[in-house]
Amino acid sequence: MSQTETPLFNGLLSHAKREPIQFHIPGHKKGRGMDPDFRNFIGENALSIDLINIGPLDDLHRPSGIIKEAQDLAAEAFGADHTFFSVQGTSGAIMTMVMAVCGPGEKIIVPRNVHKSVMSAIIFAGATPIFIHPVVDKELGISHGITTDAVEKALEQHSDAKGLLVINPTYFGIACDLKEVVDLAHSYDIPVLVDEAHGVHIHFHDELPLSAMQAGADLAATSVHKLGGSMTQSSILNLKGTRVSAKRVQSILSMLTTTSTSYLLLASLDVARKRLATEGRAIIEETIELAQYMRKELNEIEHIYCVGREILGTNATFNYDPTKLIISVKDLGISGFDVEVWLREHYNIEVELSDLYNILCIITPGDDRSDADKLIHALKELSKERHGKAAKVNPQVLLPNIPLLALSPRDAFYADSELVPFDESEGRIIAEFIMVYPPGIPIFTPGEIITKENLNYIKTNMEAGLPVQGPEDYDFKYIRVIKEHKAIK
Repeated sequence: MSQTETPLFNGLLSHAKREPIQFHIPGHKKGRGMDPDFRNFIGENALSIDLINIGPLDDLHRPSGIIKEAQDLAAEAFGADHTFFSVQGTSGAIMTMVMAVCGPGEKIIVPRNVHKSVMSAIIFAGATPIFIHPVVDKELGISHGITTDAVEKALEQHSDAKGLLVINPTYFGIACDLKEVVDLAHSYDIPVLVDEAHGVHIHFHDELPLSAMQAGADLAATSVHKLGGSMTQSSILNLKGTRVSAKRVQSILSMLTTTSTSYLLLASLDVARKRLATEGRAIIEETIELAQYMRKELNEIEHIYCVGREILGTNATFNYDPTKLIISVKDLGISGFDVEVWLREHYNIEVELSDLYNILCIITPGDDRSDADKLIHALKELSKERHGKAAKVNPQVLLPNIPLLALSPRDAFYADSELVPFDESEGRIIAEFIMVYPPGIPIFTPGEIITKENLNYIKTNMEAGLPVQGPEDYDFKYIRVIKEHKAIK
């Protein structure tokens, strides 16, 4: 088949044109059985292909027809041996990767700044995480990826690990030397799993960092919806080589996936793959040019700095994705969160992420020069407003330390627990997650000993208005910890 074809999307269209009488779910029956306001907004075309896995439309859990054809085309496009579609987002694909390589009591090497889905999978698998410290950028106040030196040390100390997980590129678009990391892990016959949530486009342009499949990784969870043009919640899982069984991956992905799979999401993956495979380089080239134009203009604004190629040159910053605009706003004298709110309230502009010192803007083929100029103009106006109030700031890098792991995350999560006051929790073993989301980096994971430093880190983020999430007590007055049983007298 040709990359210009879309077997899944075309199969849905052909089925809808036949207008079969539907005595099956979904119960809205092409929209006739739903609220008319919503139906009119969504449109009859979309609702006509909101279908389920009836015979002619194949089954994501055992693909053998149009879904298999679409997945095979995706595998060819991404340089994989097998590609699996995910309607559970990249989180579902990441959890599948982890659970496919490790089980109860087995080790997996992961960066500390992993997405919460990694830790969720570790709990489900009953595995033990071996954390690697990411490199801290003291100028920007953010963390990058892991270095090859740190990976080599971890592999030497834990050669019995069942997998190595790498984030590449990071949320901020920074890439490590992935090929060297993969080769290192493979020298121990350890499979490499790549969280490629923010890198679907890098495979299709030779001036961007190497993709996971190009670097020879074993598995890669890739968010097509984030930067590749498919619908929210649609992602893919690519597999290469024989270190991980494709049948096991299919089995675990099926365990984690709804049986009522969305054909709208699946079809959007099919057409997104077609566009990336046939037009990817051209449209990504235009996106890079727009991002570089914005970077140049932003760097001419007083008190604003947009990161560029000058960040490269270390083990942790081997390459970068220029379509990610890391905009340092610390010298304005306000936090990144304050800037996010100001842009929303004054210019109706929404950014991807903010932290204490930065905002992050993602540039895709869906942006144009008009959008770019509005952001540039808005930040120029903010800079003028802050003139005389701004001050040079040296970031206090407040990235959480990695606490001591006293119990496996699974044992801690299911242990007998209790709520204790936040300020009295130091030294106890936590039984829940606490993280800053986005991007979902853990401050505490179940099984770790609570430290005063990390309690202060939580307070600092909350005082700045940043999104600290996780505990069942949303007000952070209490934290769930493992119950301590006193000796019987």
